[in-house]
Amino acid sequence: MSRCGAPQPPSPGGEQAGISAGAGRPFLDPPLSSLPSPGRRLERSREPWPPGRRMPRQGLSMDASKKVDLKIIIIGALGVGKTSLLHQYVHKTFYEDYRTTLGASILTKVLAVDNTPLKLQIWDTGGQERFRSMVSTFYKGSDGCVLAFDVTDRESFESLDNWRDDFLEKVIPREQDFPMVVLGNKIDICDRQVPKEIASAWCKEKDIPYFEVSAKNNINVAEAFETLAKQALMTHKGIFESYLTDSIKLTPNDKPKKSCC
Repeated sequence: MSRCGAPQPPSPGGEQAGISAGAGRPFLDPPLSSLPSPGRRLERSREPWPPGRRMPRQGLSMDASKKVDLKIIIIGALGVGKTSLLHQYVHKTFYEDYRTTLGASILTKVLAVDNTPLKLQIWDTGGQERFRSMVSTFYKGSDGCVLAFDVTDRESFESLDNWRDDFLEKVIPREQDFPMVVLGNKIDICDRQVPKEIASAWCKEKDIPYFEVSAKNNINVAEAFETLAKQALMTHKGIFESYLTDSIKLTPNDKPKKSCC
């Protein structure tokens, strides 16, 4: 394939968070055993935290100075560049050759959004059809989703409907306005098969932000992830505040009794 522009040399950055078994790339930080489990209760609350949502570590107030942990998942067809996008965003590096991701590998990124410190735990998933059922088990607890396709591969774009529907069917709770962005990767290659207008129209119909990106030349990669991080943070705050409001409402049995005196 011909490249539309001169490739830019990668600049090193970031630290690896372990090694993925079978993929040879950064894997898990923290280990799966330490991830928050859904359904736990907040102190002094009457209702369980919504299923599938990880409990905030801020206590009972949303302090903007406290770090928020968010889980972001990248899904899409095989070979669209999900791993390249993740490494470009986290480490500012690009490699021509990657091994196919089997299952999932995970990297973390710390940043600030609207003066709130965030720790993104970003899950890079395999795109092989035979592993689809296994990949879908990683959806649980996600706060945001990146749908990726290759602008030089029409089939990868046409599969977006299936990837999106599968995600929304399995994420708990199901939300049509779940924080999500679409990335059309490899715009540095000239022989594209998916016109920008068609991709933009698909995203507009579903009210999903669309970014044309290049993992190789680092075009719009950070902007796309930070847009999703901002969406996910807003949703996270809204759910947390709504939960606190519901938890302190007085039930009929809690109403103060009138004194007889």
